[in-house]
Amino acid sequence: MCNERIKKIQERVFEANLALPKAGLVKLTWGNVSEIDRELGVIVIKPSGVPYSKMTPENMVVTDLEGQVVQQGMKPSSDLATHVVLYKEFEEISAVVHTHSKNAVTWAQSGRELPAYGTTHADTFYGAVPCTRQLTKEEVKNNYETETGNVIIETFTTQQIDPLAVPGVLVYGHGPFTWGVSPQKAVEISIVLDEIAEMGTLTENNNPEIKAIPQYLLDKHYFRKHGKNAYYGQ
Repeated sequence: MCNERIKKIQERVFEANLALPKAGLVKLTWGNVSEIDRELGVIVIKPSGVPYSKMTPENMVVTDLEGQVVQQGMKPSSDLATHVVLYKEFEEISAVVHTHSKNAVTWAQSGRELPAYGTTHADTFYGAVPCTRQLTKEEVKNNYETETGNVIIETFTTQQIDPLAVPGVLVYGHGPFTWGVSPQKAVEISIVLDEIAEMGTLTENNNPEIKAIPQYLLDKHYFRKHGKNAYYGQ
């Protein structure tokens, strides 16, 4: 196992975790970021319940691809099992972020998907951000974190959603998960998700009859930033 490579992953995961409170997405210890290196066979994730102000890169917990700790140190985030499920099912992603950001949680607690009401949404998410069904009593009791991952996969499978085109989800009654090609990108998507969640709430307050933007506008804004014909940026 390449220790230098793992140290670099720990540094990236550490910096990405610190970015969450800086962006106003977490309070106390309410959040976590992880990164997977499939070639090395490791996942690196924030330790459980450690204040952001007291963490160091070395505190980032290293596990195998099943979530078993492989380096002695702190306990991993309690959400690790959810991350493991996402990595197994969404093979193209390299990082996962979970927060309890206020605006996204508001939609999750409402049990509603977040429609694409405008182009700010469409720049990152190709359609509505889905909300999962509520977990059953048995799922919560027996294997809560794993079942949280499973219900996310169920949602994307049954609704035939591409996880790369819609890189986030609202877990009913819980909160948002996002993912991306790097920890920094996954954090960026979490920032966008919370912003558009707030915009969605305000939009509905201003116009309770509002509908999602038309497909042609969604297409224009999403594909000018994504895909082979993207032209946004330098």
